[in-house]
Amino acid sequence: MFSDYFLAKKKLYPQLAKGKFRRLKNYLNIIFLSIYSFSSLLRYDRGDSAPNQAIMIDIPNSKAYFFFIEIWPSEVYYLAAILIIMAVTLFFITSLFGRIWCGYACFQTVWTDLFIAVERFFQGDRNQRILLDRKNNFKKYFLKTLTHLTWIIIALFTGLIFCSYFSDSWLLWQNIFLLNISPTIIGWTAGIGFMTYLMAGFAREHVCIYMCPYARFQSSMFDNNTLIISYDQKRGEPRAKYHQNDDFANRGHCIDCKQCVVVCPTGIDIRNGLQMECIACGLCVDACDEIMTKVGLPKGLIRYDTLNHLHDPLKFKKFTIWQFRTFYYLTILAIVCSLTLFSLNTKSTVDLSVSQERNPLFVKLSDGSIRNAYYLKIINKTHHLKSFKIRINNSSQAILKIANYSDAIVDVEAESSFVFKFFITLPYEFDENLQQKVIELEIDDDQEKRYVSVVFINN
Repeated sequence: MFSDYFLAKKKLYPQLAKGKFRRLKNYLNIIFLSIYSFSSLLRYDRGDSAPNQAIMIDIPNSKAYFFFIEIWPSEVYYLAAILIIMAVTLFFITSLFGRIWCGYACFQTVWTDLFIAVERFFQGDRNQRILLDRKNNFKKYFLKTLTHLTWIIIALFTGLIFCSYFSDSWLLWQNIFLLNISPTIIGWTAGIGFMTYLMAGFAREHVCIYMCPYARFQSSMFDNNTLIISYDQKRGEPRAKYHQNDDFANRGHCIDCKQCVVVCPTGIDIRNGLQMECIACGLCVDACDEIMTKVGLPKGLIRYDTLNHLHDPLKFKKFTIWQFRTFYYLTILAIVCSLTLFSLNTKSTVDLSVSQERNPLFVKLSDGSIRNAYYLKIINKTHHLKSFKIRINNSSQAILKIANYSDAIVDVEAESSFVFKFFITLPYEFDENLQQKVIELEIDDDQEKRYVSVVFINN
């Protein structure tokens, strides 16, 4: 019925699965949480003019640092390149292995796993949690309080660690211990902490099912050779309950124990086929393999497999990484990564831009000569002071004068920009060597000569 769509979804109580995929998830959770927690503490020496934090987003100065990579506001295209690389990598992995990102590496999955582990520690496994929720006694509220207090502590630490990527992490933690925390840090910590508490403690599978757009378009990247969680219907059906010493000669191997359902973090029954809610975590595989071992049947009733091999289990139809799409995805990644690395290694350490004063466009001096005013902006991206000598390169009659400077040498501090005004004066009769009234400036920092052109206006 249409009204069924508006029924409240039952609360899930995922049961602890035991097996190789559960162990793999535990190891990866530890690795990912460790990377998130400690990466901001890593140091990388960039000199006195720049922060020595290896990974940092410096919002006040509009810069981002990742070890030797520094991204300035004018280099936002590097962020676009990084996003393209991440998207193509995600599509590549999904086309081969299904939604293993969702099952093993997604932030929502990792933090939800952590919160469920805390819940299980205080309240017990699935059956114990269900019985506890049916009661109204001191033990229930005491255990619930301990659970939520631990969640809140984890959530607040998540918020503080997030803030440490936007400021000096060592100084931040020092100020926290000294109780010298700015309102900005408190606000962001509370905001990130609240969302972590809400999403990992309560929303959980609803994020994967209703909020995450990735679940909606994942199927466009699948084909019959994609490795997905599969239930072998030929072997499993018809299913029936199992009693000791039952003969499996005239029935399927599925004993309808529903262990694959109770361990699923999104609450689906994989025996109904691949569904949008499946995050390919493999916990149903562990649960089924454990049951198959207990009843003396071979493992693999539920397994990672391709649809081609599942329907026609020939050896040559087994999953293989080396497919046609592997090569074109790798080609795209190789091209984008190579271009990005080449650009990073060859990018200029100095940016120049020049603009002409608009009002007035030119000034006629008492001796009849014409003067134009310009603004030159120099961005010094290095970690040391640079001196720039400026001269006119293509006219012997043009006179260059920098406002507030006695000579044509300007200093620009490390990791900073400087805008200065300069004037070019020419006699009324232009130098015949000038073409289309274009004057070329040479800007020399003793390491490299750079050239910019300006248009000279006299009428």
